Amino acid sequence: MTVKKDEGLIPVREGEDFDRKKVESYLRKHLDIPDAPMEVKQFPSGSSNLTYLIRFGDWEAVLRRPPFGPLPPKAHDMKRESDLLTKLYPEFNIVPKPYLFSEDESIIGAPFYVMERKHGIVLNDRFPEDVEVTEQTRRDISLAFIKTLIKLHDVDYKKAGLESFGHPEGFLERQVHGWTKRYLRAKTDDYPAFDRIAKWLVDHMPKSKYTSVIHNDYKLNNMLLSYDFKEVKAVFDWEMATVADPLFDLGVTLGYWVQADDPEFMRPVLPTVTYQPGFLSRREMIELYAKETGRDVDDMHYYIVFAYFKLAGVLQQIYYRYKMGQTQDERFANFNVRIKSLIQHADDISEKQSY
Repeated sequence: MTVKKDEGLIPVREGEDFDRKKVESYLRKHLDIPDAPMEVKQFPSGSSNLTYLIRFGDWEAVLRRPPFGPLPPKAHDMKRESDLLTKLYPEFNIVPKPYLFSEDESIIGAPFYVMERKHGIVLNDRFPEDVEVTEQTRRDISLAFIKTLIKLHDVDYKKAGLESFGHPEGFLERQVHGWTKRYLRAKTDDYPAFDRIAKWLVDHMPKSKYTSVIHNDYKLNNMLLSYDFKEVKAVFDWEMATVADPLFDLGVTLGYWVQADDPEFMRPVLPTVTYQPGFLSRREMIELYAKETGRDVDDMHYYIVFAYFKLAGVLQQIYYRYKMGQTQDERFANFNVRIKSLIQHADDISEKQSY
């Protein structure tokens, strides 16, 4: 396939630029950068933290900062994310290598960090036009996807120095209650199914059996695939990563994994390619995970129900910012429809014991 230099990048969106002179001065002071003009482009995917390509001649890096506007407490912690990548990189170098972190808000108005730029393909809701895709291609992607998650869950988090990055005891209970509260704080519409599913999650909560590093937002468009689609070159967006239950992570991941027999609304709500022929089903992914790790996956139905509930909460926080005028990004204008569908779906499947 032909790879264009800036494929997938856009000019910086209106209202999301920064003081380029200050950034250039700061980077030149702390990093070995060629004597060339600074170029800036924006990565358009993602609806939370903002990422920019910084280029000086052949030298490239990625700058990551929080979204604009008021932020929930403890959310979008750039220092924590940068520190986590620094500790995780030696054990799991599929993450980008962090270069530096700055908490000096006089530079861009917020803390930020700069990291290595990795190259590959990000898959959203379609394959690149000049790529021949077969069922085997899609199977290769599925295998690389789930095996990389297994590799992450096999990291010795104590050896990596990440023991203090999470509080595994009571994690699932905190997540259920926490996402219920976050949703209610950002509530804009009434959906009767919300109260039912929030109660169901409390009443049916399993006891966590395992502990590992978890990404907590692991999905296809949070990673770079190799150009032959056979391996994962990088995993991004570690803002919600922690040390907790790996089955929780697998459940959140499979909540994004739309398959061919899912309800029609799922494809526009969760734009992806994973419903196409050749991709493994959620059940196949779970069976492979269980075989490779030896972990008991009997509670996966619960974790997948929670995944839809949590995603509704994430979208609700974003939609609230849009409704309050804190962001003008029109991608968020119809998130209320997506939120309603996700809550209803979680409610519908909660008693079916299927995934």
